[in-house]
Amino acid sequence: MTRISISLLIAWAAPANASELGYEAYLDSDKRIKCLYGYVAGKTGNHEAAIRIFEDCIQRWNDVYSMIWLAQMYESGSGVKKDQAYATALMKRGAELDDTADYSSMARYHYGKALYFGLGTEMNRAEGVKWLKRAAAQGNSAAQSFLDDINAD
Repeated sequence: MTRISISLLIAWAAPANASELGYEAYLDSDKRIKCLYGYVAGKTGNHEAAIRIFEDCIQRWNDVYSMIWLAQMYESGSGVKKDQAYATALMKRGAELDDTADYSSMARYHYGKALYFGLGTEMNRAEGVKWLKRAAAQGNSAAQSFLDDINAD
């Protein structure tokens, strides 16, 4: 190994400050990585912080990842009152966008299922299938599997 690569390895392996690792450091951050920390906050039970982070990411960057996770919180009632209509509206918003990380295909899958079953919106199976096909065309295997299942009936 070269001296430079050893130095990089040591720097990479050096322990980080606890304040750098916790999601609390990102609550008021203007760095987009904070959106990922919203997930950590929610999974560790700090739903208030997760909601605050996700809402800020949605407002600042129209972040589809945050839309999906916030929608799932409202769908399940994790730290908030269940609100399927709001969850579906967030999925629709994400489905209508094209993000570079391809979270939009996941939003299209969830929005398609919501339409297909009438979850938080009026049931519209034809429109739901349209969104599911669009997600499947982008390589979303869950959407393709769902389409295969409903076509088998």
